Amino acid sequence: MKAIDRENLIQALQSQDNGTGVFTRKQIIETAKSIGLGFPAWLVNGKPEVKVDRGVYNLTSMFGGQVANAQPIEPATPAQVPLAVVETQPRELVQAQLRVDVENLVPEKDATFVPFGFYKDLKKVLSSSMFYPIFISGLSGNGKTTMVEQVCANLKREAIRVNISIETDEDDLIGGNTLVDGNVVYREGPVLTAMKRGAVLILDEVDRGSNKLMCLQAILEGKPYFNKKTGETVTPAPGFNLVATANTKGRGSDDGKFISANILDEAFLERFAITVEQEYPTMATEKKIVLKKMDKVNNVDEEFATHLVTWSDVIRKTYYEGAIDELISTRRLEHIVNAFAVFGDKQKAVQLCVNRFDEDTKEAFIDLYAKVDPSVELAESTEETEQEIHEDGES
Repeated sequence: MKAIDRENLIQALQSQDNGTGVFTRKQIIETAKSIGLGFPAWLVNGKPEVKVDRGVYNLTSMFGGQVANAQPIEPATPAQVPLAVVETQPRELVQAQLRVDVENLVPEKDATFVPFGFYKDLKKVLSSSMFYPIFISGLSGNGKTTMVEQVCANLKREAIRVNISIETDEDDLIGGNTLVDGNVVYREGPVLTAMKRGAVLILDEVDRGSNKLMCLQAILEGKPYFNKKTGETVTPAPGFNLVATANTKGRGSDDGKFISANILDEAFLERFAITVEQEYPTMATEKKIVLKKMDKVNNVDEEFATHLVTWSDVIRKTYYEGAIDELISTRRLEHIVNAFAVFGDKQKAVQLCVNRFDEDTKEAFIDLYAKVDPSVELAESTEETEQEIHEDGES
C-alpha cells in the first residue's frame, strides 16, 4: 500500500474516532474498504506496537498523539450500568474492569432429581471447608453435571458452570479485554468470580479442552492467583472448590465414541485430588427417576416406566459386553418420557428418540423394545404413515 493511501486511511480512521483512539480489526478493514483500499495488512498485521489485545488496536500514536473528539472520561457508576460495577484505571489506554453483579448463583432444586452414585461423598466434600478438586468421568447422559448442581442446590452453595471446548482459553476462564463503547474493558472470567465468591466452579466437558487449561494450575492447588492483566492478586474465598466433569479420564477416547475428547496434560490431571467414574443408576433408581420425570409432565405410566428401564438395562449390558457400539442413557429415557407426553404413543416416542442412531442400531433397539413391551406394535409402513398424514391434512 502506497504512503499516500496509508495517510488517507489514518485520516479516515481519525475522523471516526470517538475520543479513545481505539479500533477493532473489523472497523479498520471496513474503513479501508470504504475509501477504496484493499486489506491493510501493514496496519493490522505489521504494527504490533499498536495492538492492545486480540483484534483491538490503539491508534493514538498514529494520530500524532491526538485523538478526535476527545472527551474527559468519567468513571462509570452503578446507576449508569445497572448490572455491573465499572472502575476506570489510569493506563496507557482507557481500561475498565467490568464485573457482573449477581445476587444469587445457587442452582434451583430439581424436584425430579434422585440421588445416586457419588452424590453422598460429593456432598461431604462440598460441605467441608477443604479445597478438594474433583474429576468426575462417565458416559454421556448419566447425570454427572446435574449431580454437582443438585448437591450445590441442597447445600445452598453457589455454583458457576463453564462449558469447556477446544477453543476455551485463558481469556474465557480468567478474563480478558474487550471493546465496549470504544473503550478497552476488562471482563472478569468465571474462574476469578467463583474464587472471590467462594463458589463451586464446574468445568463441564473438561476433556474437550486443550493445554490452554494449564492456566489453572495454581488455582487447582488452592493458591492465590496473580492476574497479570489487572495487577490484582485473587485469594480464594472460603468454600471455593472446583469440580470437573468429562466423558473420559483425560486420556482421549480409544474407541472413538467421544471423538472430540482430548488428551489432557498429566500435570493438569495430577492436581485433581479425587477421580471418580460415574456409572448409570441401578434399575430401581432409574425407575424412580423416570417416574418423577413422568410426574413432571403429568403423564405417569408405571408399566411404561418399568419397560423403559428394563429395555435400557438390556442394551447397556450388551454394550458393556462389547456386542454393540451404542446404548440408551438416562437422559435419552427422559427424552422418550417427554415424547410420550406430547404424542401419547409409546412406540412413536421410542422410535423418535432412537432415530439419531444408525439404521441397524435403530431397528435393533426398536425390535428389542417391542419384545420387552408386548403392548406395542412395530412401526407401521411408510405408506400407511404417509396416508395418515394426508388424511389428517384433509380433515
